[in-house]
Amino acid sequence: MYQQLSPNMLKTFNECPRKFDFRYLQDIQMPVNDEIFEFGKNIHALASYYLRGENIDKMEKSLTSKEFEVWSDLKSCKYFGYKVINTEYNLSVKIGKHFFGGRLDALVKDGEKYYILDYKTGSAPKNAKYDFQTMIYILCVKEFFKTNNITFVYIDLKHKEEVVIEYSSDLEKEYTGKLLEISNKIDSYESAPKKLDCVNDKYSCEYEIICY
Repeated sequence: MYQQLSPNMLKTFNECPRKFDFRYLQDIQMPVNDEIFEFGKNIHALASYYLRGENIDKMEKSLTSKEFEVWSDLKSCKYFGYKVINTEYNLSVKIGKHFFGGRLDALVKDGEKYYILDYKTGSAPKNAKYDFQTMIYILCVKEFFKTNNITFVYIDLKHKEEVVIEYSSDLEKEYTGKLLEISNKIDSYESAPKKLDCVNDKYSCEYEIICY
């Protein structure tokens, strides 16, 4: 059984409880697109080393032209000039009887303002304000650093744009309620005996071959 609920776990359950069952309760791992995964992994690794002040000259020289273009865009963003609190930063917060948490790409600070940075080599979430990642990370930073001065920034490297969400007490109440609601649904979930109808028939699920 899970000890901590992550954004991906909540997204998966929201998308399909049966997929959640396969991945997180039965621990069935399916192959992923290595090329896409490696591209994002390389950019995140570069950002982490760079923000920590390490020499990345050799790493930059090994980048493909596409990787170098994306990395150059990210490196030039204003947030990389702010004070670095930490990178690849694990944080958690307890809400109700569950811990919620994940790994922040980076946490930086300008004056008294904390900025949660999340780099997307794909696209930023369509409804970023209410994405589980946004909710959990903002509440984690608020609790750990005891501050309301928080901004979440999705850096969409595919479309070269930013999506910015500012903390507010009203949002905190909404986020807490939504996280409690879905965690209660997960607690009451029983393994589905039959294949569920997919929400979107255009969606290709990696568990399709074992879903019956």
